[in-house]
Amino acid sequence: MKKSELKKYAHAIAKVGANVQKGQYVKVFANVDQELLVSYVVADCYKLGAKKVAVEWGSDLLDVVNYKKASVKALSEVPEWRLKKAQYEVDTNPVMIYIESSDPDALGSVDAKKINAVSKIVRPIMKPFRDQRENKYQWVIVGAASPAWAKKVFPELPKSKATEKLWEAILYTARCNGDPIKNWDEHNKDLIKRTNFLNSLDIDFLQYHAGNGTDFKVWLNSKVNWLAGGETALGSNIYYNPNMPTEECFTSPIKGKAEGIVYASKPLSYQGQLIENFSITFKDGKAVDCHAEKNEALLREMIASDENSGYLGEVALVPHDSPISNSNILFYNTLYDENAACHLALGIGFTNLVKGYENYTQQELFDMGINNSTIHVDFMIGTSDMDIVAHLRDGGTVQIFKKGNWAF
Repeated sequence: MKKSELKKYAHAIAKVGANVQKGQYVKVFANVDQELLVSYVVADCYKLGAKKVAVEWGSDLLDVVNYKKASVKALSEVPEWRLKKAQYEVDTNPVMIYIESSDPDALGSVDAKKINAVSKIVRPIMKPFRDQRENKYQWVIVGAASPAWAKKVFPELPKSKATEKLWEAILYTARCNGDPIKNWDEHNKDLIKRTNFLNSLDIDFLQYHAGNGTDFKVWLNSKVNWLAGGETALGSNIYYNPNMPTEECFTSPIKGKAEGIVYASKPLSYQGQLIENFSITFKDGKAVDCHAEKNEALLREMIASDENSGYLGEVALVPHDSPISNSNILFYNTLYDENAACHLALGIGFTNLVKGYENYTQQELFDMGINNSTIHVDFMIGTSDMDIVAHLRDGGTVQIFKKGNWAF
C-alpha cells in the first residue's frame, strides 16, 4: 500500500467519516497491527483542529490469552477507573473513530460460552453510559487490512499479496479512489433521494420472498423515518458518515411485529467466530427458533443475550448491484458484508430515526416501539432473486425490490 493512498484514506476517515472539528476531543480504537494508518489518522485529526487525540490499542492475540487464562469473574470485573472513564466520555463527548482489522477467526479457539458469559455481565453495566451519549457524538467505523484478515478473505494468495488485494478492496468500497470528498457527496445525495421516496410511502409492512426459502413480513412504525449515508449529531448539528463503506437505506421496525423465516445469505462474524448457513424464525416479532450448520449454539446464545435481544432493531435495504456485492468478495466482516446485501439486525434500534427525536428522552423513544437491548447484530439475508413489496397503510402496494435490486 502506497503511503500516499494510505494518507488519502486517513483524511477521508477524519474528514468525511468523523468530520472532526476545531477544538474537539477524538478517540481512536485500533489493533496494534495498524500503527501506520493510525498515525496518519491522528495527524489528520490535528490538521482539522482537534484539541487532543487519544488512541486505545487492541490485540487479537492478547484477547485470546486473556479469555483462555482468566476466569469469567475476573474478566467481568468493571473497575472504578473504567466507570470514571466512561463518565468522562459522557461529559466530554469525544469523536469516536473505530478501525477494524481483526482476524474473523481470532477467537475461534476460545469457548464461546465464556465470551458470552462475560458480555452478559459487562454490557448492562456499560450500556447506561452509552445511552447518555446516544445521538450526541460523531463516530465512524472503517476497515484496515491486516495479514490475518487478508488470508481469511484470499486464502489462495501469499500473505503479502492477500493484504495488498484487501487494501485495494477497502479503498474501492470506501469510495477513496479519486476524490473521496466529491465521491461521498454524490453518494449521499443518491441515498437521500431513495430515503425521501421511502419516507413518502407510509409503509405498513414489508414482505420478503427469496428462492432460498425466505418468507418474511416486518411491520414499520409511522413515527419512524428511513435514513441512509450521513447523519447529524444532536446539539452540534455536525454532519458525519458513521459507516465507511455504506450502501444501505435503513429504519427501525416496530418491536414485536415480525412473522416468518429468513435465511442468511452470508456468514456472520460474531465475537471472533463465524456462524454459517443459518436461518431464524420470527413470531410476534421475536426470534423463536434458529438453525445453523456451524456455531448454532453461539447463535442461540446471541439471541438470548437479554430479554429484548431476540427482537429486531433494524431493517436495511441494499441492492445486489452495488460495489461490495459486485466485488464478489466475502469479507467475513459485518461492516462490509452488510453493505453487500439486504439485512436485519437483532437488538437495539435507532432512536434518532423517530421524527422529532430530539424532543424526547431515550426511554420515551423506546416506549414508542424502538427496541432496547444490549446488543445490535446485523445479519445478511439479501439475494440476487429477492423481492420486497411494501404494503401501504392506505391499502396499496409498491414493489421496492425486484430480483435483488431497487424497483424504483
